[in-house]
Amino acid sequence: MTRGFNTRSLHAGAEPDSATGARATPIHQTTSYVFDDADTAAELYALRSEGHVYSRLSNPTVNVLEDRIADLAGGSDAVATGSGMAAFDAIATVLASAGDNVVASSEMYGGTAAYLTSIANRRGIEARLVDTLDYEAYADAVDEGTAFVHVETIANPSLVTPDFERLAEIAHEHAVPLVVDNTFATPYCCRPFEHGADVVWESTTKWITGNGTTVGGVVVDGGQFPWDHPDADYDELDGESPAYPIDFVEQFGDAAFANVVRQRGVRPTGGQQSPFDAWQTIQGLNTLPLRMERHCENARRVAEFLREDDRVDWVSYPGFDDHRSHGNAAEYLDGFGGMVTFGVDGGYEAAKAFCEAVELTSFLANIGDAKTLVIHPASTTHAQMDEEQQRHAGVHPEMLRLSVGIEDADDVIADLDAGLAAGERAAGGS
Repeated sequence: MTRGFNTRSLHAGAEPDSATGARATPIHQTTSYVFDDADTAAELYALRSEGHVYSRLSNPTVNVLEDRIADLAGGSDAVATGSGMAAFDAIATVLASAGDNVVASSEMYGGTAAYLTSIANRRGIEARLVDTLDYEAYADAVDEGTAFVHVETIANPSLVTPDFERLAEIAHEHAVPLVVDNTFATPYCCRPFEHGADVVWESTTKWITGNGTTVGGVVVDGGQFPWDHPDADYDELDGESPAYPIDFVEQFGDAAFANVVRQRGVRPTGGQQSPFDAWQTIQGLNTLPLRMERHCENARRVAEFLREDDRVDWVSYPGFDDHRSHGNAAEYLDGFGGMVTFGVDGGYEAAKAFCEAVELTSFLANIGDAKTLVIHPASTTHAQMDEEQQRHAGVHPEMLRLSVGIEDADDVIADLDAGLAAGERAAGGS
């Protein structure tokens, strides 16, 4: 019997500690592990046996987190990383080489965009950015040199949701995987593997941990992509590994990609998650469904308030019928998430004044906290882009990105009202 999401958020991947009977997951704060004998050590290093060698590779506490997220996401295996960007870097390191290209939605987190257009570019990997909802553009951009197609479940900060099934069809026609950043949705709102995605990654810093204390990320393997397909070109996965005397597909089956990420994407770079951070994230997972239900409901109420206010030029919220990807959001999401973006009347200066005036709402560079947060993307998260790049990413001078928390909605709305009043004054209003 498959247990429900609430139950699995608490129990998946964990058992009472066999040594002590402790019910809570212990923190295995250790660097390394004693080998039974020399042969066992050799087998572990050759990846022919399962077990722990060094906590840069694996750790029992981190494994609980990985197993639980893989279970909630519907994946075959997962690898926890030190941050969301470490997760994306591990994916790109495994899949893309010099001379390849990555086809990606232009509406994405500024850090991901900067990685693709600068870091990956320096490695000889071309970023081909297309409009999120222009499926002909994806089809035109994907070719024999494409390493993967990348989109976000709910784009940061435009909140656009693509048609995953159409994108999966386009990618799979060329024997390349569809990679999805599911950070804004979490497995509570969306499980992209159910809609054709092959690899999912998340910044667990956000709603999964949910309390603003712990930076982390995760890569989840969908277990369905045929890495050994004749038309697929992935040296790290197809045939004998360049680093180990094994074929990852033969050795690990539907968890081949996760194991390559661990050994070839995370191990050499030191991008692993620490045991304590994993333990903190597990505490967040315990209450994920309860928090997400409240995040979604509060975001709906806040969006409705903003839409009716004359000091607001526009509101972007996936739950509104007039949102440009509402149909996709309604089809693929179980709840419309905890984010709202909106434009204040008065533009750039009014938006900054809003951020400085709010008190309950925190002006900072994070999302997904239990507390309500706001930021002005044009001057912060997407400031590395020029105006044209910002526009293509869905960022505008007057835009504010609001991560709605789980406080009493009336208190959040009262605080936003004070921020709007400050923005109006900054714009020269009464």
